[in-house]
Amino acid sequence: MSKDIRIKKGLDIRLVGEAARTIAEIPRSKTVTIRPADFHLITPKLVVKEGAKLKAGDEIFYSKAQEHIRFVSPVSGTLQAVKRGAKRVITDIVIETDKEVSYKDFGALDVDSASASAVKERLLASGLWPFIKQRPYDVIANPDKTPKAIFVSGFASGPLAPDYDFILQGKDAELQAALTAVGKLTDGGVHVSLAKGSQSPFEGLNGINIHKVSGPHPAGNVGTQINKIDPINKGEVVWTIGAADLVIIGNALLTGQFDTTRIISVSGASINNPKYIKTHIGASINSFASEVGIADDNVRAISGNVLTGKQIAQNDGVLGFYDNEFVAIPEGDDYEFFGWNKPVFNKISSSRALTFSWLNPKKKYDLDTNTNGEHRAFVVTGSYENVFPLDMFPLQMLKACMVEDLDQMEVLGMFEVAPEDFALTEFICVSKQPHQEIIRKGLDVMYKEIG
Repeated sequence: MSKDIRIKKGLDIRLVGEAARTIAEIPRSKTVTIRPADFHLITPKLVVKEGAKLKAGDEIFYSKAQEHIRFVSPVSGTLQAVKRGAKRVITDIVIETDKEVSYKDFGALDVDSASASAVKERLLASGLWPFIKQRPYDVIANPDKTPKAIFVSGFASGPLAPDYDFILQGKDAELQAALTAVGKLTDGGVHVSLAKGSQSPFEGLNGINIHKVSGPHPAGNVGTQINKIDPINKGEVVWTIGAADLVIIGNALLTGQFDTTRIISVSGASINNPKYIKTHIGASINSFASEVGIADDNVRAISGNVLTGKQIAQNDGVLGFYDNEFVAIPEGDDYEFFGWNKPVFNKISSSRALTFSWLNPKKKYDLDTNTNGEHRAFVVTGSYENVFPLDMFPLQMLKACMVEDLDQMEVLGMFEVAPEDFALTEFICVSKQPHQEIIRKGLDVMYKEIG
């Protein structure tokens, strides 16, 4: 059943450097890198060696814990290097790309007549399964379990987030194929949440429950939407899929080809010409640096959202497997003299103590990465609850994770959250605590002890 959802708690962070609504065609990245660390709790087992010739869709490795979950090459080319870190853990799988992409042919699948088992088998065999994640634990979904529902967020509300209405234009057929297919894997239906008033390609698609959401960030987070639509109870599982990932899934089912072409936003105050570009999963930053004009000095390069993404090397960094945006902002390695003891006009704050961003909520800010303070013990201010729309106690949940109190974590609702749900509380935290890291470690403890 569809419903309108109004989010009242949250905080919109408006930054300069938003991507212009133009899509640039750039040369294919000379190398593509897959990092097993993007797949949390997955231990890879390689099935190819350095020097192997690959087509897009050829298997590279599988999960040691669940051998039927396969990870395939996003492009065709030569396996150039397998880099390892401490204890010989695989850190990077580098593929030198061909001039023209050749694809392994899995064959088209008639999603309307295919059975649930046939859909699942195809998603596993063709390397599409890693796009499906589950809650609890925010990990790749367990194909042996049946979710009570599947959730898709059709918009992003974070700072400098890409406009899905723009990048998904003309992808109705792929979206419909993917939604029809995954809808057969659950009895609870597929829930798609859209920004109220938007003109989304999801409008008019069949077999889905559409919900209209309004309010500040994190209204676009799928965790917020799950909490308001169908909260997770102990013993229940839901799956989530990124809106842009549905295009890759749908195209593969329609054509039989694993095509990882995606449109990403390149934005931020340190980007001279912010815009959208067409590239591949795992592409090198060097492939589009000259097109967008990344500033040379003192820049933080981020693959993903500015609140939740990963810092990557400015020169040879690569896009993460799930990321639809690249952001570059100034590095905050300077300090303000008496910055804590004077009125603040050039920063965003949820507090009104000597800060005035609340007077101009539409203003865009040029923020850097400076935390404006040092790490300290939690200060109980009640500010987390002002930006945390989930029906939970964020401070108590963080403390339960820190002491690994499994019983308290269960009672407080840890089954429902992911690290990204605590990005805003981390942003406003006067104690400068790493909220997302704390939640990730807490989820990992629960996964290990409870499963």
